Amino acid sequence: MSPVIDPELIRRYDAPGPRYTSYPTARHFQKGVTEAVFCESVAFSNEDPIPSDLSLYLHLPFCRRPCFYCGCTRIITHHAPRVSSYLDQLHQEIALQGAEISRDRVVRQLHLGGGTPTYLTDTELESLMGAIRKSFTLDEGPDREFGIEVDPRTVDANRLAHFLALGFNRVSFGIQDLDRTVQLAINRVQDPDHTLMLVEQAQAFGFASVNVDLLYGLPGQSLEHFQTTIQSVLKVHPGRIALYGYAHLPEQFSFQRQIPSTALPDAHARIALFLMAFERFTSSGYHPIGMDHFARDGDMLLNAARDGSLQRNFQGYSTHAGLDSVALGLSAISRIGTLYAQNTKDEADYLACLRAGHLPIRMGYRLNADDVIRADVIERIMCHEEVDGDAVEKRHRIRFRDYFASTLGHLKDLEHDGLVELTGNRLILKPTGQILRRIIAARFDAYRPQEDRSGHYSRMI
Repeated sequence: MSPVIDPELIRRYDAPGPRYTSYPTARHFQKGVTEAVFCESVAFSNEDPIPSDLSLYLHLPFCRRPCFYCGCTRIITHHAPRVSSYLDQLHQEIALQGAEISRDRVVRQLHLGGGTPTYLTDTELESLMGAIRKSFTLDEGPDREFGIEVDPRTVDANRLAHFLALGFNRVSFGIQDLDRTVQLAINRVQDPDHTLMLVEQAQAFGFASVNVDLLYGLPGQSLEHFQTTIQSVLKVHPGRIALYGYAHLPEQFSFQRQIPSTALPDAHARIALFLMAFERFTSSGYHPIGMDHFARDGDMLLNAARDGSLQRNFQGYSTHAGLDSVALGLSAISRIGTLYAQNTKDEADYLACLRAGHLPIRMGYRLNADDVIRADVIERIMCHEEVDGDAVEKRHRIRFRDYFASTLGHLKDLEHDGLVELTGNRLILKPTGQILRRIIAARFDAYRPQEDRSGHYSRMI
């Protein structure tokens, strides 16, 4: 049975805001975090009585052509030597990072993102995985989550089988929309039959998790045609579906200037697209997770949501709580304990730094005591259906209602409108509030009143 969602409340509260893949957000990173600061934090964490295991992310920025909607760090090229040069230095970064990390810290999660990871040839991917195994201790058990983002235009069934042989047990297919008019408008034309065949083939091969990404709010998108896309996706039964709202920020991402704002669905149409998709997924056996994911029974992300281990990081939602994150490649962001550290976003700087034998860390942020407490609460809001104030008190040795007295006082409108319920020391997210998690999380964000909010963030829906 689908949860009852109030469209009017969604319209009222729909506004730009952070997605809270970190707290504080990356906009607050500073230049004082260097390679030396990062290595000191890693060394300190290695000495913990029980060091945290690891989540490993590699950013592969290359694409053959630009998708106009994309806001990721990417390099558009057909020049093989440019790719080889980057991969040579990525191998160097893997070795440098591996030398800092204690080998008894096991990589439980591995994710290749981009860009287009499947831009790389099978030989290049095999070499990359070999370098990772040489420098890090990888979990080889069934509970690992080793994922790769797949552009269906670059892959056939043989390549999927090769990914499985390399140790990947999760694939995520970028679909966005199967409607050709929309595909032409976003410069990403792909064959629907081939795409859907790959989803079925991945499941037949035995990948533990098969995800598809869909986008609503794209140029030329209509309720009727997006419903057709959703019906087609549901017929192949992926274990997991991510439903993202297109963030039109042309002042930040130059290729988005190819999309005229007049071609985009207006606010009412955009919300209608989301609500239609939400209803179709939940009435077809998918359970909502967080703010933008849906999963069928048996999917590892749903299991994590149910057992309380669901976590949010820079790749979105993940299945293992309590991991330190080591991120490699252009613009990648690591988190070790209370330290965020981000690599340079400049390709030439990245290559030169690694050729000189240094990690290309250029900025970051060290969380203070208040940040740690608020980050914990915000992650609970983004991942779960309630915040248990008693548990927060035990973890941080505070009195929940006293510490957040001002914040809780500013939740009265959300409580009045049925988005949240405050019962004793529990903050419960109601069905519409679970969709508007970012609004609730933002009330706990100490930095939001200081921010210029125009043009930096996507809308809540």
